[in-house]
Amino acid sequence: MTGLLLVDKPAGPTSFDVIRRLRPVLGSKLGHAGTLDPFATGLLLILAGRATRLATFLSGLDKSYRAVVQFGSESSTLDPEGELRPTGRVADEASVRSAAAAMTGTLMQQVPLASAVRVGGERSYARMRRGERTAPPPREVRIDALDVEAFDPQAQRATIHVRCSKGTYVRQIAADLGAATSAGAYCAELRRLTVGPFSVDDAGAPAAIDEQPDGPWHRSLREALPHLPERLLTEQERDGVRHGRTVAGEAAGPVRLVYGGELIAVARGGENGLQPVTVLQ
Repeated sequence: MTGLLLVDKPAGPTSFDVIRRLRPVLGSKLGHAGTLDPFATGLLLILAGRATRLATFLSGLDKSYRAVVQFGSESSTLDPEGELRPTGRVADEASVRSAAAAMTGTLMQQVPLASAVRVGGERSYARMRRGERTAPPPREVRIDALDVEAFDPQAQRATIHVRCSKGTYVRQIAADLGAATSAGAYCAELRRLTVGPFSVDDAGAPAAIDEQPDGPWHRSLREALPHLPERLLTEQERDGVRHGRTVAGEAAGPVRLVYGGELIAVARGGENGLQPVTVLQ
């Protein structure tokens, strides 16, 4: 199998558990374009065969999520898998909406202790398990939208919809909402809805992909990068591109080089034209 698989990850297994499950039907050469926490569900982009070379062109795409924020308690990991501590305080809908409205735009976000970011050469979550509290440095992220879709004052739960840049932690958004309302909060549920142009509505559950790996959730090499502009090649240009030669053209970013309906390479613009940087054929 070669191409991109749109997978609807269930809650419980890690992203790598899902990859291991699909390896017998997809082949041993698998990769991903961004993982999800075990408690999270939703869109997971799995790359098979030569498509693994395309990860760099997918991992930086914007994402969107729907999450449930539980107020009145805090979590050591900012999610339901951590140690939960009730705060004894409550939030009201007005304060939640006000806090959410103030958290959009480009900002510096604290990276959770329970994250895979390296601190001193070691994963932060490993240091946390030993009782160390050295937090990773904040990172710049972009939150394009943070909408409160519903708030239940009895359950102290808010459903939020987030559109954000790569590297944004929705768990931290939940904790920051808790801090802003003084009630404390954690991310109780999380579902990834989109990655760039891809939607979870088009994804298949792992069991369905086991049965039909080339089903409607499969995308060819060319279809795996629909967000990139395309340059059609002549037969002579195709042969040159296969050997890493440039072709005429200008581009501000990556470009698909296509011949006969197939993706031959991905190129970047340079002084002498379009220079192949990832050759697939």
